[in-house]
Amino acid sequence: MSNYSSLTSEIIQETKARDRAQPLINDKCESQFFFHPHPTVKVCLFFHGITATPEQFLPIGEAFFQAGYNVLIPLLPGHGVAGNWNHSNPPPLPKDEQVYKQFALQWLQQVQELGEQVIVGGLSGGSTLAAWLALERPEEIYRALVCAPYLSATNKLVDLIVQNLDFYFQWKRKPGIVGFGYDGFELPAMRVFFDMGQDVIKRAEKRVAAPMLVLSSESDRAVGKEDHKALFEEAVKLQPKTWYYCFSRALDVGHNMMTKAEGNEHVDLVIAITKAYVESDLTWAEVMEMGLRLKQGNTFNTIVNDLNLSQRISPDMNTMMEIATN
Repeated sequence: MSNYSSLTSEIIQETKARDRAQPLINDKCESQFFFHPHPTVKVCLFFHGITATPEQFLPIGEAFFQAGYNVLIPLLPGHGVAGNWNHSNPPPLPKDEQVYKQFALQWLQQVQELGEQVIVGGLSGGSTLAAWLALERPEEIYRALVCAPYLSATNKLVDLIVQNLDFYFQWKRKPGIVGFGYDGFELPAMRVFFDMGQDVIKRAEKRVAAPMLVLSSESDRAVGKEDHKALFEEAVKLQPKTWYYCFSRALDVGHNMMTKAEGNEHVDLVIAITKAYVESDLTWAEVMEMGLRLKQGNTFNTIVNDLNLSQRISPDMNTMMEIATN
């Protein structure tokens, strides 16, 4: 226990010192940690999206902490730095994917000492990084939460622009919607994740990944949900505990699905679905069988009893199946 306390204190102190080596936009740009006073069975490592900050993962981080997990949300390299950033002075985002990959591998090594089973997850570019890690080190990862990964854009013209042009792009947000981190970026900084994402899809065809939940949305206008489905379809062939869920257009879940501040009024559903996945031990075939029986008019409890699943499902599974079949 003393070693655990020393380790968590060391992680916090060293990370905060590294974060503060440059002036930050605000305090919530710092890496965020939710540590229990003892090692936990499961530990979560979450990567926020490109240009964003760890604040993006506070709601889901707090939810998993309350459920008994240790949670770490590190500030990605080059993110959260205060400055007068614009097209002539872009923020210092890495343009080399190795920077992110080494960052992810180093954090994966650290979190293994804080829990027995490691869950990695992310949003957008951070989700692409989590998917890469699930393929790179599948034996070290219990589950991966791949939320709206940037594997391609919804518009193929955008992909061509990201691949071939170098200019400054500024986010456009609806009135009242918060944006964490930078307001814009140079396209080569996004190209890093596009290239990584295309590699993820190709590797999934031949390599067994850690079990992944690929989370998508019909209302996401930033990333290509067709590639999300393609990643799932390749991964589940070799890893049967891979799941896929796509929010219907009626729920209007946008790309930044992790917080209400960024426009998602259904953050509770994101949390319920991710917890249902992490806390269950079902193959995709078993999930599909449950869905089929629900559509046939069977109750959730009847299905669980008939299939003898009571010891293998999360309390949140009922919520997931309800929204999936409506």
